[in-house]
Amino acid sequence: AQYLSNWGIIILLLTLFIKLLLWPFVYKSYLSQAKMRVLRPQIEAINEKYAGKDQEMMMKRNTETMNLYRSAGASPMSGCLPMLLQMPFLIALYMYFPTSILLRGQGFLWADDLSTYDAVISWSADIPLVSSFLGNHLSLFCVLMTLTNVIYTRYTMAQTPTAGEGMAGMKMMPYIMSIMFFFMFNQNASGLSYYYFVSTLITIMQYFAFRWMLNEDKLLSQLEENKKKPRKKSKWMQRLEEAQRLQQEQQRKAQQRKR
Repeated sequence: AQYLSNWGIIILLLTLFIKLLLWPFVYKSYLSQAKMRVLRPQIEAINEKYAGKDQEMMMKRNTETMNLYRSAGASPMSGCLPMLLQMPFLIALYMYFPTSILLRGQGFLWADDLSTYDAVISWSADIPLVSSFLGNHLSLFCVLMTLTNVIYTRYTMAQTPTAGEGMAGMKMMPYIMSIMFFFMFNQNASGLSYYYFVSTLITIMQYFAFRWMLNEDKLLSQLEENKKKPRKKSKWMQRLEEAQRLQQEQQRKAQQRKR
């Protein structure tokens, strides 16, 4: 009973419950990332085949890459999914923790009050721009939260092949979100940063457990079999192929006029 009266333990149990609730969706995200990982040699071959930077080459490269993703059931945005899934919970807790009377004065580990920030370093002088966004302190839970986010993002994004400039931009999104959260949470309740820190730690453990259990050779064989099965093209893919066809037709007519 005395442990359940500690809000640090309660937040930990809440985090475990949320992660359990989201696991089926996160599993699909990890599987999609794994598919992209085993398809890396084929994606690199497409990039070499259409290495030009002109619009026609880029269109062909993107079309063939998306066809490969579609046949494998993979998504280049899958790396962002675990972070996006917990956004509704983060927003709710972002509103709750700073205003909760129950959290006021409730300490956990080095934090004296989970309803406000846990300053580990403070300074009196105002630093231009920095103090406006961060305040005059650094919150330890917020720093740990950001570090674990960057570590997780760096590892997972390194496993995802980049296909074109657009995909490279997508791979930067989790880094940008991690930096944004650091500035948002540094002056917020330490209970919120603690929740996000623990959540990311659990995510890292889930990811490595998934990697350990997955047989990538077997997955690649399954994907090669799936390619042989007919798949209905999505409307977005149909529009992309139609745009490519129209572009090629316009280029052909332009060449005929020059003659």
